Amino acid sequence: MPIDQSKYTTIQHFLLNLLSLLTILPLAPYINRFMPVIQLGPWHVDLFVSILISFLFTRLLLWIFRPLIIPAFVLVAGILIFNQLTGRYSFTNVLNDYQGVVQGNWGTRDSKQLDILSFYPRKVETYVDKTVRGIREKTDYKDPIVRNFSVKHSLEYYDEYFPKYGRIVRYLSLYRYIRENFKYVNDSQRDEYFATPMETIQNGMGGDCDDHSILMASCLESIGARMRIVLIRGHAYPELYCGNKEEFETMKQAIILLFNNPPVKVLYYHEMNGEYWINMDYTARNPGGRYLNDKVYALIEM
Repeated sequence: MPIDQSKYTTIQHFLLNLLSLLTILPLAPYINRFMPVIQLGPWHVDLFVSILISFLFTRLLLWIFRPLIIPAFVLVAGILIFNQLTGRYSFTNVLNDYQGVVQGNWGTRDSKQLDILSFYPRKVETYVDKTVRGIREKTDYKDPIVRNFSVKHSLEYYDEYFPKYGRIVRYLSLYRYIRENFKYVNDSQRDEYFATPMETIQNGMGGDCDDHSILMASCLESIGARMRIVLIRGHAYPELYCGNKEEFETMKQAIILLFNNPPVKVLYYHEMNGEYWINMDYTARNPGGRYLNDKVYALIEM
C-alpha cells in the first residue's frame, strides 16, 4: 500500500512532479535504444512508447512514495553524466533522438526516383560493356584485407544504437568511415583503371567514382549487406539493398536519426517489385542522398 502523501505541500508536489518530468525526458530515449522498431503505417512510434513506459514508471514511484523520484532522477542523470565523460550514450544522444523522431515523422520526405531502372532494370548500352566487365572483375568481398578493414570500421560509430537497429548500425558506420576518408583521384586521361578494394584501402583511400563504388560495395558485402553498382551518365555509385517496405522504413528511421546534422530533408531511393535500394555514394553526406542524374546505363549485381 502507498504511504499517505497528503502531508506534502503544493510546492513539494510541484517540485516532485518536475523531477518526474526531468527523469522521463532522458530516460525515455535511453530505454528506446533497447526497444524494437515500432511502426504504425508511416509513423515511427517506438520513442513514444518509451515515453509512455517512462511516464508509468515515474508515476508508480510517486504513487508508492513520492521522494523515491529523487534517487531515480539522480541515478538517470548520473548515468548520462558518466556516459558523457566516457563517450557513450549521453545528453547529446538524448537530444539527437528527440530530433530524429520529429524529423522522421514530420520532416523528411521520400522521393522515389522514376527512371530507366523501373522499366529496363538490366538494360546495358553496348559502349559500357567494358566498364561493367572491369567492375565485376575487381569487386571482391572475400579478401581478408577487405573483411578486416570492414569489420574494424563497422564498429567505428553508432555502437550505442546496435541493440535497436542491429546490423544496420554496422552498415551505416562503415559507410560513414569510407565517405569521410575517401579522396577523389582521377584516372589517366588515356585509360580507365579499376582498382580492387584492397588497392584502394592500401593506397590511402584514393580513387575515382568506380573505385569508390567497388570499395563500398565490396566492404559492405563482406559484412553481410547486399549491394549493387549503378552506372549513370558520367558516374558510378553503389546502392544498398534495404529489403521490403517495412525494412526500408526501419533503414530510413536509422538514417534520419544518425545523420541528422543537418537534418535529412529528402531520402531518395529506387524501388521495383517491392525491393528498395538507396544510394551509398560519397556525393551526399548521408545514405539516400540525391542522385546526380537519372540516365542509367547499367546495373551491376554483386
